[in-house]
Amino acid sequence: MVLGHGHRKTSSASNRSSVDESREPATDDETVVDAEQGNVLGHIISQLRPGADLSRVTLPTFILEPRSMLERITNFMAHPEILRTLTSIDDPVLRFVAVTKFYLSGWHIKPPGVKKPLNPILGETFTCWWDYPDKTRGYYIAEQTSHHPPKSSYFFMAPHHGVRIDGTLKPRSKFLGNSAASLMEGIAVMRFLNTNERYFITQPNMYARGILFGKMKYELGDHAFLRCPETGLMADLEFKTKGYFGGTYNAIGGFIKDSHTDKALYELSGFWNGEMFIKNLTASTGKKELLFDATHAHETPPTTRPLEEQGERESQRLWHPTVIAIKNKDHVAATDEKSKIEDMQREEASKRTEDGVEWRPRLFRAVQGGPGGPDDGEEDLDFKINAKVDGQSPEELTKQILSIAAILPGQQVDRRFSIPERKAPLQVSSVQGSTDAQVSSTQIEQGQNSTNGDLIDTDPGHVLRPPTTGAGQHNDILPAIQNNPPGAPQTAGAAGKKTNLEKLADGTQKAPLSGSRGHGGGGSELPSLRRMDSETNAVEEFHDAES
Repeated sequence: MVLGHGHRKTSSASNRSSVDESREPATDDETVVDAEQGNVLGHIISQLRPGADLSRVTLPTFILEPRSMLERITNFMAHPEILRTLTSIDDPVLRFVAVTKFYLSGWHIKPPGVKKPLNPILGETFTCWWDYPDKTRGYYIAEQTSHHPPKSSYFFMAPHHGVRIDGTLKPRSKFLGNSAASLMEGIAVMRFLNTNERYFITQPNMYARGILFGKMKYELGDHAFLRCPETGLMADLEFKTKGYFGGTYNAIGGFIKDSHTDKALYELSGFWNGEMFIKNLTASTGKKELLFDATHAHETPPTTRPLEEQGERESQRLWHPTVIAIKNKDHVAATDEKSKIEDMQREEASKRTEDGVEWRPRLFRAVQGGPGGPDDGEEDLDFKINAKVDGQSPEELTKQILSIAAILPGQQVDRRFSIPERKAPLQVSSVQGSTDAQVSSTQIEQGQNSTNGDLIDTDPGHVLRPPTTGAGQHNDILPAIQNNPPGAPQTAGAAGKKTNLEKLADGTQKAPLSGSRGHGGGGSELPSLRRMDSETNAVEEFHDAES
C-alpha cells in the first residue's frame, strides 16, 4: 500500500528521506511541460496504443520523482501521531475508525505536479526508521522481489506499540489515450499484536491526465477497501475522479459497515488533500465531524543510514547519481545514470539465464497460503519477511528486526546465514529405461519454507555463509551437502573438491544407474543433504527416497 508521494525538506544535520524538500501546497497537482519536453513525451506516446502496458516503456526523467518506489512506500507510516494510538483504543469500532483515519492521512504527501518514482531494480533494498516523541521507534525494510511483473515487498513494525505491517505493491501501468493509469494491485496487512486483529488494505489507482494535450494532472480514482475479518468491520472508500461535465478533483466518499449485518455505521466525505469528515449514522445528531485535516498536517519523514554505510544495492546509494541529476534538472545526466543501472540489470538477468541461476529475494520469502498454511488468507501478499519476528517483549522484537538487515547507523547485522541465488531446477536423466530423477531446488528447499523464515540455506549448490566477522571476511563453514556435519573439520585434501551434487550440476559426474542404489551395482549413491537450524543449531538430514 502506498499512501501518496513524499516530498520533504532537506536537512544537512540528519540523513532524512531522499526527497526532503519543502512541500508545495497540496492543490499543486498539475505539471506544465515545455515545448521540448512535450515533443519527447509525445514521441514516446505516439508509439503506443490504448491499453498498452507501460511497465517496459522508458519514460523521460523530467517526470520522475527523485527516489525509488521502495522509499516512496514509507508515506504510509508518515503520521506516527495516529499510528501510536491505534492499539490503545479499547472499542473495536472506534479502533477501526482510527485505522481508517490513519489510512487516509498519507495521501496528501505528494510532490508538485505529476511525478513517477524510480522503478526499483531486482534485489534492490531500502531500510529506515522513525524516532517517536515517546522515545520509541518504528522500523521499515523493503525489497524489490520481482521485476517483471514489478513487486515491491515491505515490512514495518513499531515494537513498543504492537503494530506490524506486511505488504506487497504490484503496480501495473496502462496507456489510456490522453491519460496513463497506474493500477495499484497488491495488499497490505496491518496486524495488532495485543488484539490479534488483521486489517487487509487495498488502495486506489493513480491517473496522469492530459499527457497528450492540456496540462498534466494527477488524480486518485476508484475504490479502496479496508477489512478486519476478526471484527467483521469493513470500509468501502471511493476516490472520485472529476467527470467531463461536472464534479470536482480529489473528492472522497464512502462508508464503514458491519459486514455481518451489512449495516452502515459511518459515512465519510471530503477531500483526500484537504479536510475529511465522518458522520456517525447510528447517532441521533447526524452531525459531521472532522476526521483529518490534510491541509495543516505535517508528516514525519523517516531517517536512513549515511550513504557511505549503505550497500551498493540499497536505494539511496544505488540511485544517488540519478537523483542528484534529477534535482539539478540535468536530464541528460539523469538519463545516462539511469540507463547505467538499467543496463546493469539487463546484464545480470542475461548472466543468470546463461548460468541457469534462479534469482531469489534475500530478505523476503514466498507466502505459504492455503488452508492450514501459516499465511492462510494472505496469499495476495505474495511475499513476507523471511525471519521470525515473534518476540514476547518490545526489546526482543527490536532485536529480531535488527538481525534481518542493517537499519541503524553503525549497525552490524548478525544473521547466521546469508541466502545466495538458487540454481534453476536440475533435470537428471537416468538410463536403461528407468524413470527420470529430478533434483530440484524447490524440492530441496521445502524444509526452509515450512519454518516460516528461519533464514537458513538449504541449497545444495552453495556454501552456508555465517555472519561477517570483518570487512568481507567470513568464518569457515562447510557446505550444507557435505557428509560431514556442519562445523566438523574437513578430511585431508577435501579443500577445493566438488561434492557429488555439485558434479551433477556442472555435468562432471553422471547420475547413478537405477540399479546401482544400494544393490551392489557399483554406482555411487547420492549423498545425504544436511541443514542446520539457525536458532537451535540442530542438524537435519535428508536422503534420496530411492537410496
